[in-house]
Amino acid sequence: MSRFNGRRAEFESSGARINVAILGAGRIAHTMAATLSRMAGDSRYASWIHPYAVAARDADRARAFADQWNLDKSYGSYEELVEDPDVDLVYIATPHSLHAEQAILCMRAGKNVLVEKSFTANAAQAREALAVAKETGLLCTEAIWTRYMPSRSLINGIIDSGEIGEVRSASANLCYPVADKARMTDPACAGGALLDVGVYPLNFLDMAVGSEHGRTLDRFDTSMTPWETGVDAQNSTTLYYDDGTMAVSSSSMLVASDRGGYVWGTEGYLVVRNINNPEGIDVYDGDHRLVRHVDVPAQLTGYEYEVADAAEALLDGKIECSAMPHADTIRIMELMDTIRDRWGLKFPFER
Repeated sequence: MSRFNGRRAEFESSGARINVAILGAGRIAHTMAATLSRMAGDSRYASWIHPYAVAARDADRARAFADQWNLDKSYGSYEELVEDPDVDLVYIATPHSLHAEQAILCMRAGKNVLVEKSFTANAAQAREALAVAKETGLLCTEAIWTRYMPSRSLINGIIDSGEIGEVRSASANLCYPVADKARMTDPACAGGALLDVGVYPLNFLDMAVGSEHGRTLDRFDTSMTPWETGVDAQNSTTLYYDDGTMAVSSSSMLVASDRGGYVWGTEGYLVVRNINNPEGIDVYDGDHRLVRHVDVPAQLTGYEYEVADAAEALLDGKIECSAMPHADTIRIMELMDTIRDRWGLKFPFER
């Protein structure tokens, strides 16, 4: 068990801080390091969140990363990191295909984990990792930042108020021209648009019109265009819910899109600017007149919310965060599995 799991009173009286370590030293790891650095300088977080360590498979690379972000420790292997007794929470920032084994490595060593999306490569891996969380009593949560952001409650507040009437349809897209990144096109890394960017519109729709509003997915239609390696280059999925509501999720690693989220009701509609990191919400009436604009609260980077939620959860002795409970992670992973099954897309390690 980590130092402060379920020991909030002890933690608060000790004056200690939650030591956060980063496993991996790639692009998204730098984003998290920047977030932790800014949290350490912010009065809301500085007294209880501490940027502590990094691990990479190359000691020199880890040391350079630690120097850049003023971390206390650097390690040239993941095993060394998890042996450090002062690590409280590990953010896993490696390719999807490695998430499950690395999360399990951390939890078996007594470390809580915040696992970058997609949580794992498939639902079977997700269930295996979450079983270890239950066995060890350690926190294991998916780091899909939009689930933790305050924009989530703002969007749902508009929908639930009835301002746009009865919601019957929605759409969300996320597309970036990122096919030049090796991991994106490599089946061994669980590459493709779906798991990397497609997970965001699926989660947006789940939060905006799906399970969060009492709807159950009834069926779906889906198609994709493959990259030469066999992974999906771009895709589209139409979701049909039990009450007749429809929603369309689109993603691509070939092109740039407006990244919009659209929820359409009988009396109006709302538009979310950038579902990957909401910048604002516009509410329109049935005649397409802008009724109002809703600002999203200022943030450090947007990653701070998931870090703070994870730290709060481990202090309370929880194995999941309420913003992204295990059941939601499993449901989205199962949906992406069935979408890939429909395409006939399996990764090498699944065959």
